[in-house]
Amino acid sequence: MKTKKLTFSAMLIAIGVVTSPIVAIPVGVSKCFPVQHIINVLSAVLLGPYYAVANAFCISLIRNFAGTGSLLAFPGSMVGALLAGLIYKYTHKNILAAFGEVFGTGILGGLLAFPIAKFVMGNEVGAFAFIWPFLVSTIGGSIIACILLRIKHISEIKTKIN
Repeated sequence: MKTKKLTFSAMLIAIGVVTSPIVAIPVGVSKCFPVQHIINVLSAVLLGPYYAVANAFCISLIRNFAGTGSLLAFPGSMVGALLAGLIYKYTHKNILAAFGEVFGTGILGGLLAFPIAKFVMGNEVGAFAFIWPFLVSTIGGSIIACILLRIKHISEIKTKIN
């Protein structure tokens, strides 16, 4: 059972890394990446909160090493994945997991990106500078994830990996 989860997790991480140079949308100093949010919601629903956070961290780390991401990927993706996973764990509702991803990434992650941008990256930005770009990215990705989760084969994957 754990091997199936790890394998599925590795597949999602690979998809996140491979698609990042193709689908990343530069917005100021951040690179919005809707595929990350699709993967966050899918990970939260299909694998659980801890795998979702681990997947978000791995994708962000590999994207940074490859030069296709920025340090701002860490707070947005990881907080969104955690909130989506926890909300799904207690409600078992896909749409609420998507809302958790949107709030966690768009609002909380956007706010957490400010000190990283200012003090680590040396960019003079306002405290709310990342909320709108992060929201646009995460709303698009979360909607796509909800559509994917309605596909019968995706729900069958959940029963096979758990």
